[in-house]
Amino acid sequence: MAEVTPHLDTGRRSPQSSVLSPQSLTAVALLSSIVMLACAAGPPGPAALDTKTETCRSCRMPVSDARLASQLVAPGEEPRFFDDIVCLRDFLAGPSPTDRRSVAYVADHRTGAWVRASAALFTRSKLETPMGSHWIAHADAASRDADPAAAGGANVPAREIFGAAGPPDAR
Repeated sequence: MAEVTPHLDTGRRSPQSSVLSPQSLTAVALLSSIVMLACAAGPPGPAALDTKTETCRSCRMPVSDARLASQLVAPGEEPRFFDDIVCLRDFLAGPSPTDRRSVAYVADHRTGAWVRASAALFTRSKLETPMGSHWIAHADAASRDADPAAAGGANVPAREIFGAAGPPDAR
């Protein structure tokens, strides 16, 4: 049997005690990978809209028609939903600071798909929208032209809605 000698703690660490175990090295490598992926992931994507529970961040009305909705997303923040494009515009023009990494999305009125507001085409239609803006959005001209609600409407430049800087796009 090996003789065990009591260890006297002198407060000094042995050179071997500062070396990480293989398990620790694996954990550090995994954590580093996750951080790098999170940073490289780019701007946030659109969040899923639940029309049964979401209310507009500007006017507080229910966001009941997903095809007229918009949203503002930023890393580490809850998404902000809006029931009308004018509510998104008013929120952005208000006193609340917007994270420079924010991205505004609008729903393509015809398909319901989320589109970056900076890339969307806007139309002033005859359609009644929740706040009366009559603005609807589309991903492209083909979607707009295939949407009966856009027929006879007027094209609206994004700068007319959001100002010269345009909607937030994390770029």
